[in-house]
Amino acid sequence: MNAAAQTAPAPVAWAGHAQGSRGYRRLIAALACAGVATFAQLYSAQAILPRISAGLGVDPALAALTVSLATIGLAAAVLPWSFAADRIGRVRAMRIGMVTATALGLLAPLSPSFEVLLALRLLEGAGLGAVPAVAIAYLSEEVGRAHAAVAAGTYVAGTTVGGLAGRLVAGPLADAAGWRAGILAVSVLGAAAAAAFIVLAPPSRGFVPAPAAGGLRAGAGDVARRLGAQLRSGRLLVLYAQAFMLMGAFVAVYNYLGFRLEAPPFGLPTAVVSLVFLAYLSGTFSSGLAGRAAARFGRRPVVVASTLAMAAGAIVMAAEPLAVVLAGLVVFTAGFFAAHGIASGWTGALATTGGAQAASLYNLFYYAGSSLLGWAGGVVFHGLGWAGLAGCVAAAALTTAAASAAVHRA
Repeated sequence: MNAAAQTAPAPVAWAGHAQGSRGYRRLIAALACAGVATFAQLYSAQAILPRISAGLGVDPALAALTVSLATIGLAAAVLPWSFAADRIGRVRAMRIGMVTATALGLLAPLSPSFEVLLALRLLEGAGLGAVPAVAIAYLSEEVGRAHAAVAAGTYVAGTTVGGLAGRLVAGPLADAAGWRAGILAVSVLGAAAAAAFIVLAPPSRGFVPAPAAGGLRAGAGDVARRLGAQLRSGRLLVLYAQAFMLMGAFVAVYNYLGFRLEAPPFGLPTAVVSLVFLAYLSGTFSSGLAGRAAARFGRRPVVVASTLAMAAGAIVMAAEPLAVVLAGLVVFTAGFFAAHGIASGWTGALATTGGAQAASLYNLFYYAGSSLLGWAGGVVFHGLGWAGLAGCVAAAALTTAAASAAVHRA
């Protein structure tokens, strides 16, 4: 009896799904669907803001709140979702979030007033927050470490497809049948993608539930300890600063490039200007490519090269010929999504504890940059023109490249 006990093999730690295995393929496909479900619904209103403004009798600034409040809801919810996922599981948290958000999205076209629409968009964004809050932690626990960067890049590629699909589906339908039809179509798309995630996502094998907190004080102390561990890491802080600055720069470019292209010397119609979102496809390609490059060369050189590409693209966009501007936009977009794909997955690898919280803090800074710097870019644009905005965007990218090169030297 004792001899048998002594010779019994020790439990083997879960090493993650190997690249190419059935579990790996299902997980990657599931997270790609989650990215589509989340970001198609989150950004769909951006393509139909003029229709919302005219249909509900509000000015353009108020109409833009349908995008901003969804993003704010997501940013506010990522940390609560990360703690909930530590208790109930990664897959379950994402399922609840996507189902709730999709239900709210299907109700949005029935809104009797603008105020009800804003409330639904805020709550929808909070539900969608489950995916960016948990996806990277789930991926880090379920994929072998050697392939985590590739898997993270594939997930980010799914988010680019989702963001593009939401805009391209909503716009034409809104022109043909009104903004309610546009939002409804994207919500149906989100429902289909959420259903695919539920079917495909393999159960967690590397997840260890967090112990129940002993009362309110103990729970607050646990939260503070987990967040403090992430905020004391210089390497994680650099990634959070990168998320804040690069996402802010990215949103500023896409917010105000349309104003430049509709004005002289270009004078393009709005329908043509809306096609600039097709540049997102370069991000779909570059995020997957960056993941494979990081697996071969390491994350640090890929992040630095990607942010340098962003800076170069921003500088090129200051030129006058339209073809050169569009080429710069493609390079800028590809560089952004490559850097984001690597950095978002890197947070889970660097966090020794509280991987979900590390990823959620990344998303918190990411969407804070979208809200704050995306707005501040308008101040620069109106004061210094497009050249001034392009210079500020390039400076932000160069600063993060230098910080990453210095801090992640090891």
